[in-house]
Amino acid sequence: MRLVFALMLWSGAAVADPVADVAAAAAAAFDEMPRVQRVDQIAGRCGADATVNDQVAYCTTRNVIFLVSDGSVAPYLVAHAYGHAVQVRHGVADFALAQIRARRSEEAMLRGLVARQVDCVAGFLMVQAGLPQASLMDWFEAEPFTGVHWGRHPLRVGPVVSIGLVERDAWFQIGQAGDLAACAPGEFTADLLVVALR
Repeated sequence: MRLVFALMLWSGAAVADPVADVAAAAAAAFDEMPRVQRVDQIAGRCGADATVNDQVAYCTTRNVIFLVSDGSVAPYLVAHAYGHAVQVRHGVADFALAQIRARRSEEAMLRGLVARQVDCVAGFLMVQAGLPQASLMDWFEAEPFTGVHWGRHPLRVGPVVSIGLVERDAWFQIGQAGDLAACAPGEFTADLLVVALR
């Protein structure tokens, strides 16, 4: 029995870290991905205050994902933050912002497209990390990420978007199918994502 336990420790099986697996999958798939920094609280970092998500936040200014959560949803939280990082680092966020500035009356719809693509990329990264397929409906009773959780310094003024839990899960499922090209909601294609994919 001790030999089996020792072999598990030596092989890394007993110290699996799905958050690290998601980070490694993101770094393997895309250039310029942020590092994950585990912290005791997010408020006070990158201009975050108590209105910013208290479990995970992506600071684009420092290219760092701050993570407090260690629970079963932590890999998804980090994968979602990496979805934003992929968009920011590979031109999608710039394209989206230009569209939002040019079409202010459609801002909610356009931000909703961004959110759909983020959760699709999150699903894609979780599959690339070798994590089992999952449903957001099993983890959340209400839609996650409706408040500020990413942006430049100061984080407290980042964007706020709601598309509903069912819609988020639908795009998360599309991503988990493993085809990044399918992460193309509405008029937002996945072309820039596919070009950036290693």
